[in-house]
Amino acid sequence: MPSDTRPSLAGSGVAGLDDILRGGLPRGHVYLVEGDPGVGKTTLSLQFLLEGRRAGERTIYVTLSETKAELETVAASHGWSLDGIEIFELTPPEALGDEQNTLFHPSEVELAETTRAILNACGRINPDRAVFDSLSEIRLLAQTSLRYRREVLALKQYFAGRSCTVLLLDDRTSPGTDNHLQSIAHGVISLEQLAPLYGSQRRRLRLAKVRGVDFRGGFHDFSIERGGLVVFPRLVAAQHTAPVVDGIAASGVSGLDAMLDGGLHRGTSTLLLGPAGTGKSSISTQWAAAAAARGEVAAIFAFDETIATFRARCKSIGIDPDVRGGDGRIITRQIDPAEVPPGQFAYQVRRAVEHDGVRLVVIDSLNGYMNAMPDESFLILQLHELLTYLGQQGVVTILVVAQHGLVGSMVSPTDISYLADTVIMLRHFEADGALRRALSVLKRRTGKHESAIREFRLSDNGVVVGEPLSRFRGVLTGVPTYQGPASALLEKSARDGVA
Repeated sequence: MPSDTRPSLAGSGVAGLDDILRGGLPRGHVYLVEGDPGVGKTTLSLQFLLEGRRAGERTIYVTLSETKAELETVAASHGWSLDGIEIFELTPPEALGDEQNTLFHPSEVELAETTRAILNACGRINPDRAVFDSLSEIRLLAQTSLRYRREVLALKQYFAGRSCTVLLLDDRTSPGTDNHLQSIAHGVISLEQLAPLYGSQRRRLRLAKVRGVDFRGGFHDFSIERGGLVVFPRLVAAQHTAPVVDGIAASGVSGLDAMLDGGLHRGTSTLLLGPAGTGKSSISTQWAAAAAARGEVAAIFAFDETIATFRARCKSIGIDPDVRGGDGRIITRQIDPAEVPPGQFAYQVRRAVEHDGVRLVVIDSLNGYMNAMPDESFLILQLHELLTYLGQQGVVTILVVAQHGLVGSMVSPTDISYLADTVIMLRHFEADGALRRALSVLKRRTGKHESAIREFRLSDNGVVVGEPLSRFRGVLTGVPTYQGPASALLEKSARDGVA
């Protein structure tokens, strides 16, 4: 739509929702906000009115189901003050012990009188923004679908010529709920709350329709925190293109960089694949430390270990978790898959790239990321969008995947090797009466790579990669056949001064 014909927009007060709406709600229309009790409708509507108050607009909250004191309690829990927002409360007269015309009991007062009282209050305020909470009360008073629809149409027509943006809240608790209201409203915002078998409840929203707006469809995760709703817009990689970034990100380990013809290309993703204890996390951390030493910002999203454990592991192999080179540093974020939905995680990665300038991202591990997903097919789709986005931003991405098993045949939790540009396999193998480690590069889309299998070890000075294991056969099976002198082994070569 050309910018000169774009309608005037009313910010919702929720940054993520405005991002989905391409700026906000078109002014002067009626919108339906629907969802079960407790999903966040009241919080969203208060943020909508507070945004209007900040803009110097007149606002009114018409409550038919909650008292003014309850609304103030909700606002106080978020650190808000409702001063400057008109609250029109309709409560049973016996609650105050007297009889007033604007206070009624639903069973004693006709719907027409209720509607008249609401319109009189709005006429007195002449608001720019209004919230009606909730339509279930009007539906009960109307008793029939036809009368209910006519009453809502009357409200819509009343505000049509007054340039007032209206939110109608519906908790969907009344019997006989239908979809007629969705056809009347200019836009529909649906809020949902999901209860997984384990972990905290998940909340998500979807814009069923917003006329005249090219909004971002689908479900978007959100949470309710102190300060209101925080919406995490669904990541669409195609909407975040950037100029192509060229270059190589070296690991700082000569043997490993030699296997990769210098290192990892910018804008590519790498899969570190292997069983527990093979050194996947240590190698990925080595790459992050090398990036920080070059003056870049690296981010490690840890699903499987605490920050304290991460720091202790780094120090045990000679890697400084606080390494800096100019503005370079390592950002570590501990992610709890039982508490963080995948949409929120993708938002955190995107914010790290766009706000913190992160140039290398480590996800450790993908097994923990999978535990945050209800279905594997959704994991692959979301991961594809995330990797595409990071690639377009020129970010080097390293994914750690723990395979099931220790020696011999290995099983991966899911096959995502086709998504990665580079795949590095790590293995345990037994030789000379000791358990050793080996690595090999299985594929590299962006250039040549070494096909040899090399032994490596974790020392006090970091990762050490040896010469190709040319005298072994069957290393990747875990039980190789050795066909050379013992001096070819890495540890013995290291004692002879060969790194």
